[in-house]
Amino acid sequence: MVHFVGAGSGAADLITIRGARLLGEADVVIYAGSLVNPELLSYTKPGCEIHDSSGMTLEEVLPVIKNAESAGKITVRLHTGDSSIYGAVREQFDAIEALGFDYDVCPGVSSFCGAAASLKAEYTLPDVSQTVIITRESGKTPVPDRESIRSLASHQATMILFLSTALSEKLQEDLLAGGYPENTPAAIVYKATWPDEKIFRCTVGSLHQTVTENNLKKTSLIIVGNCLGDDYLRSLLYDPKFSTEFRKASQ
Repeated sequence: MVHFVGAGSGAADLITIRGARLLGEADVVIYAGSLVNPELLSYTKPGCEIHDSSGMTLEEVLPVIKNAESAGKITVRLHTGDSSIYGAVREQFDAIEALGFDYDVCPGVSSFCGAAASLKAEYTLPDVSQTVIITRESGKTPVPDRESIRSLASHQATMILFLSTALSEKLQEDLLAGGYPENTPAAIVYKATWPDEKIFRCTVGSLHQTVTENNLKKTSLIIVGNCLGDDYLRSLLYDPKFSTEFRKASQ
């Protein structure tokens, strides 16, 4: 069996209980060494065969999985955050299915959740934004024209930008051209939840300058939107004037 496991947002203790258990049972672990915290490998048992996939192609990863499966071993494919977001896992699923092997997926804590925790932010504030857009600036990997930053920015919803720090000049230009005012709050979280995490708060208008002055090039998440501001409406969920199926309004 092959288990795809989300490693979590960075801190070694933010992996799920299931993910840690699967790591402890694995005979073979293939992990994304460029992004996954190596402390997570401490969950593995003695004698576990470990491969760093950062220098491997898919064609080099598959024989490792095939050999392990043929020997009746348990394999964990350890991906950063949650593998469903920019994890390049679909192609692996299809290849493993073509080989006739079984696999499953264990979710993980994505870095966008880790960043919210570090910022002490709520992405979906009443009367501010009830939508979270997870996207990236177009670079080596193209983005469909219908999903351009300029197009998505017109909603002025909360926007979470992966893999875009090195493109901050173009990103800032597109965010402004799309409709975010210059004074819209923004934040850059470097290595969210890792021990060496850093947080830089700025605005859309000063985004590129903040990235440049702090020499941020990768492993950073950019959050844009008024959810980072101070104005919002109180939620009705705990409002004494609001009835729910569990509680009647008291006033």
